[in-house]
Amino acid sequence: MNYFKSFQEDILSLKIKNFEEKALELFRFQYQHNKIYQQYVDARRIEVNKVDEIEKIPFLPIRFFKDYPVICGDTSLYEGFYSSSGSTGAITSRHYFWSEEFYLNHALQLFEKEYGRIQNFHVLALLPAYLERKGSSLVSMADYFIKKSGSEHSGFYLYNHQELLDVMAKLQSDKRQVLLLGVTFALLDLAEGGLDIPKLKNFLVMETGGMKGRRKEMIREEVHDILKPAFGVDRIHSEYGMTELMSQAYSKGDGKYNIPETMCVLLRDVNDPFSFSTKRQGGINVIDLANFHSCAFIETQDLGRIAEDGMLEVLGRFDNSEVRGCNLMVN
Repeated sequence: MNYFKSFQEDILSLKIKNFEEKALELFRFQYQHNKIYQQYVDARRIEVNKVDEIEKIPFLPIRFFKDYPVICGDTSLYEGFYSSSGSTGAITSRHYFWSEEFYLNHALQLFEKEYGRIQNFHVLALLPAYLERKGSSLVSMADYFIKKSGSEHSGFYLYNHQELLDVMAKLQSDKRQVLLLGVTFALLDLAEGGLDIPKLKNFLVMETGGMKGRRKEMIREEVHDILKPAFGVDRIHSEYGMTELMSQAYSKGDGKYNIPETMCVLLRDVNDPFSFSTKRQGGINVIDLANFHSCAFIETQDLGRIAEDGMLEVLGRFDNSEVRGCNLMVN
């Protein structure tokens, strides 16, 4: 579809000069071509011609990705889909993608804007829960980073902790930075496993969130207080992403995420999902322009706060919502 190609070019070139104008354009397109979103907007009796600012755009509850194909057009236009993790028997989300190449290039672009060229890193991915199932967008992203790093030492690790530590030991005096990208429970297992963890000078530890039912829930500070001394670093970085979003945000250790140009976060009232919060915290609504092929306007089940500097703090999840991903850690 020509519209997809045009939007893809704008996203990858970061030519988002007027975010609100682009979001409104995308809203009108998705209302016309996304049947699920159109039905949702109509059910709420939204007058589309009166949606003239982003605060008036209706946000689709993230649950819809579990029950329906949230797409523009039909599935014949799509290469495949990513699926969310879930407990046995749980219904998982499916996010159909028009171009996996776009997703991977976009993910790399967002990472490199925050951290520099991927070729400056050895990428060690500790993602056991994700590697054990198919369709993980995180595994696809990590695999792409590993390949693009060009390092013979980059790679995936499941439960082979000693092998991972042996590689880290080899890289202690290497000039490149070492990026240890790990699901939270696996990083904690490694930190508390009684093994001798090499202390590296150029070391970046990044948790992607997730206990996956393997450990008790913990607040972020508690997790980081365990990981920092174990790995010999003064801060733990974090990635905020999910199956239903094509963009990612990164925190460099203070719990605050820098929102990329392709995203915008608005906070809704915790008691009224159709109203915006009058405070600096509330339910997280995300506009992700990189979701041009599906739905760019997502009502997540996360709670957040907008800090004084405009960065996002993820506080946890709504009560009674399904536990998933990075949101097990309540701030």
